[in-house]
Amino acid sequence: MFSTNVFSYVNVLNKAADASWLREEMITNNISNANTPGYKRRDVDFQSVLRQELGNMKYQTLDSKVDNVDLSRLNASPYYDYAGYSYRIDKNNVDIDTENVELASEKIRYDALTDSMTQEFSRLRSVMQ
Repeated sequence: MFSTNVFSYVNVLNKAADASWLREEMITNNISNANTPGYKRRDVDFQSVLRQELGNMKYQTLDSKVDNVDLSRLNASPYYDYAGYSYRIDKNNVDIDTENVELASEKIRYDALTDSMTQEFSRLRSVMQ
């Protein structure tokens, strides 16, 4: 039996797609609560988690970094944005325009991630034929 890391990229892409999906949910929740007094926006920061995990392995190629990523540490979790300043009297810090831009950006990111996974599977399929 031989060991292979053929799904390393797919696994990392899958974690990133899950985080992107979660961020889309947080943004749509922010939009729906734009007029709720006292509501604090929520967000997800997966990029810094991935950057930190890949950055721990300096002086390695991207392939070897992805092969050695600890998937259990690639978890995105929502956080409250208390630092976001509110200029409203009701202390709600959701800016509807910013949220709509972030939602459009996140949809593009999610589509790119799922497209990348599809391409990886297509490459694997062509190799197996």
